[in-house]
Amino acid sequence: MMKKVHVVPHTHWDREWYFTTSRSKVYLMHDFKRVIELLEDENGYDSFLLDGQASLLDDYLKWRPQDKHRIESLVKKGKLIIGPWYTQTDQLVISGESIIRNMQYGMRICSEFGGYMPVGYVPDSFGQSSSMPQIYLEFGIKDTMFWRGVSDDEVKKTEYRWKGEDGSTVNVFQIPSGYYIGGAIPEDSQELATYLKQDPFRKTWARSSTNHVFFPNGFDQAPPRENLLELIARMNELYKDEFELEISTIENYINAIKNENPDLEEISGELINGKLMRIHKTIFSSRSDLKQLNTQTQNYLVNIMEPILSISMSLGFEYPVETVREIWKLMFENAAHDSIGSCVSDSANEDIYMRYKQIRDISENLIELTMRNISMRIDNFSGKEITLTVFNTFNKSRSGIIEADVYLPQEDFRILDQQGMEIPYTILELVDQTKYVLNQGNILNPSKKIYIPEKVYKAKIALESSNLPGLGYNQLTLDLNGSTHKKIKQKSTNVIENTYYKITVNNNGSLDILDKKSNVTYKNQVIIEDNGDDGDSFNYSPPVNDLVVYSTDFSPTITIKESDIVSMVCIDFEMLVPKNLQERSQRKCTTLLPITLNLTIKKDSPVIDFSLQVDNTLVDSHRVCVSFDTSIASKFSTADHQFGVIKRPVLFEKEMNLWEQNKNSWSEQPIAIETCQTFVTLSDENKGVAVVPKGVREYEIIGDDYSIIRLTIFRTYGFMGKENLMYRPGRASGETTIKTPDAQCHKHMTYSFSVFYYSESFNSSNVAELAKQILSPVQVYQIADFLNSRLIFTLSDVDKTLPVTFSMLETSGDLILSVIKKAEERPGYILRFYNGKYKQISHSTIKFKHKIKLAEKVNLQEHCLDNLDIFNNSIEIKGIDHAKFVTIYIEFENQLTH
Repeated sequence: MMKKVHVVPHTHWDREWYFTTSRSKVYLMHDFKRVIELLEDENGYDSFLLDGQASLLDDYLKWRPQDKHRIESLVKKGKLIIGPWYTQTDQLVISGESIIRNMQYGMRICSEFGGYMPVGYVPDSFGQSSSMPQIYLEFGIKDTMFWRGVSDDEVKKTEYRWKGEDGSTVNVFQIPSGYYIGGAIPEDSQELATYLKQDPFRKTWARSSTNHVFFPNGFDQAPPRENLLELIARMNELYKDEFELEISTIENYINAIKNENPDLEEISGELINGKLMRIHKTIFSSRSDLKQLNTQTQNYLVNIMEPILSISMSLGFEYPVETVREIWKLMFENAAHDSIGSCVSDSANEDIYMRYKQIRDISENLIELTMRNISMRIDNFSGKEITLTVFNTFNKSRSGIIEADVYLPQEDFRILDQQGMEIPYTILELVDQTKYVLNQGNILNPSKKIYIPEKVYKAKIALESSNLPGLGYNQLTLDLNGSTHKKIKQKSTNVIENTYYKITVNNNGSLDILDKKSNVTYKNQVIIEDNGDDGDSFNYSPPVNDLVVYSTDFSPTITIKESDIVSMVCIDFEMLVPKNLQERSQRKCTTLLPITLNLTIKKDSPVIDFSLQVDNTLVDSHRVCVSFDTSIASKFSTADHQFGVIKRPVLFEKEMNLWEQNKNSWSEQPIAIETCQTFVTLSDENKGVAVVPKGVREYEIIGDDYSIIRLTIFRTYGFMGKENLMYRPGRASGETTIKTPDAQCHKHMTYSFSVFYYSESFNSSNVAELAKQILSPVQVYQIADFLNSRLIFTLSDVDKTLPVTFSMLETSGDLILSVIKKAEERPGYILRFYNGKYKQISHSTIKFKHKIKLAEKVNLQEHCLDNLDIFNNSIEIKGIDHAKFVTIYIEFENQLTH
């Protein structure tokens, strides 16, 4: 039976790769202009797919704004196919909120031009997240088209159903041989006559569930094939009894298949199989320094910036919508699959770093000003000269030891809470900056009598704060008479403890940690491991002749300090390791790798905080990890993906068996190195260990019985692409001629992570909620008249009308708050919650402090699905199943304004 060949002209446009963003934009301006002209000619070249990402429109129109109406006309006629994304996002490294906002912004921009393609088109993402079916359906998208992640061992046909972790199901129309397979149509008649009978078409089209087949005509950064209509006519003549080719669209192709109603197979879970195409499984740790920036900025935007802006808005301040959009658009540019993968040139990575710097600078300064505007308006009855406003961006009240950077006039003073109760503190760092601070200018009212200290110290302090209200603040005061200072002192013994743990620092630098709740001692914790990396920007690969060096091979210098509220350990290693891969293969250790491991435990806290500082200036092509021996033999690890919890096998037994039988047919070895969003844990019914990475979020479960969590701290390499890697045989994925010396990370670096041990089952221990709290640190803002100068920019005096304590809302129950922000197009707030338990239904109640006018359940486009009942100024969210999220829209009555 004759096959209908849907020829879809397109370009896959990486905004940066082995080239820079600037080069990409210059060529986009040239090539897209020609696309517009071809579509306007009315000669049968009737459609063109602009890679599913609206950012290309933004890029083009910045330099050619005169073409906006031409583009609008082509979109409305269905000739230019755009969206639904803003950029072609990664799906595994990137957070759920980034993915959602990316599509929201993409749809919003495309709608201004006339509409978007309602297909989850991701032609080159390195694997497919199990959250995507739910996200797609919440956007009204029922179909997705992708290339990577599924093999012919899992499904026989190229069209099938995909069930996500939560049970949501979408249709898949896979491009099993790549989005570029129809890009190289030969001009020679003899070659053209056999072209469609060869691979990949022969194999690919044999797997089609109907006689409709997909023929993507395009390449990376490629202009349109101007004689495509002529080539189609010639092929129709050459293959008139076998194939009928026509210019088409992805939507037409999908609808044609659906009209034949084929019986589709079903696949479920994450799609990360690398048999037929590379998914670059260890891209999670490429350019670890930039991965850390991504983790930090994602957490800051969602866990700090947007909650504080929402608190501010509820107090009557304006929500800076356009500023926030600019910040997120910069994030989306870095979320593009090659950009976040860091499988780009050093020059392109400079652009990526610069965007992270802009994001960090804009967001941090925006929040500094927002906290300042709130803090300076608080009517504090104590009348003290110096206040500390403590902001809790978590949705439940909490207590504990918090850290703050402040300016102090003296070392000893009292900190008082809003009831006048004393609060203990410890000074962790202290630097005299008297001349610098007091010599600042720009005092608006020099006649105003203000307190000017004789000395000013820049300090880091730890203080004990209790009853911090959910999504709100308390204002504390400094009383310069008296003292609640709990001084830190050096210890002579190698043991520290708090309510939860007794930690012994062994002579080799490893830790024995007694969990007091379970009475279980975890031996040999936090062992640092250095091994070789013979990989490239796409893949980690162990060398054929590797040498592994452990921190326990050395005798470190150990320093322990403690006060009544905090204990700190500093372990200095002078590790001797191979300088490069050549020395490693020769088993030589000639080069110093100084590593300092710091750990902190705080009073009444189950969390152990770590930072690892490394001087990596002398070592090439290696990987540093830390390991935690849980003594819990495991077949699965438990971690979170974008919205909820997922269990992953510690070994892909079926895939490894298939790989062993025919290694030559696999693009990548099916290794079990994974990523998480906020935590990874191993547990049984009575206990568990959870690791919360704050930099690289890559882990592997190792050991004879798979009981050890190994967290990647960083890895380094020297080339964009290399051939014949151990985990990725054959051709290079990137350009072999492009060296990446910056990816060797020859510099001083610091990476942080936290760990906690629990004495119940995973679900009973609220692991996801504690990880969320760890990544939502309390923010502190200091107000003192002597600081209101050029140092932080001068502001005018304002009326003090705000209370000393405030809460926007509090939640009870076990749902995790994913985001709180202003709605995109409406005056109220968006709150999104997800189930952080495993295979257990969750509920929550939200109690608001303002009077609610309206409460709705909405979809990801923020359109109303259902009205929610309001009882006693609260709403209940019931029955949220495993890995499900729910989005709520709220409006308050009598919103204040400032």
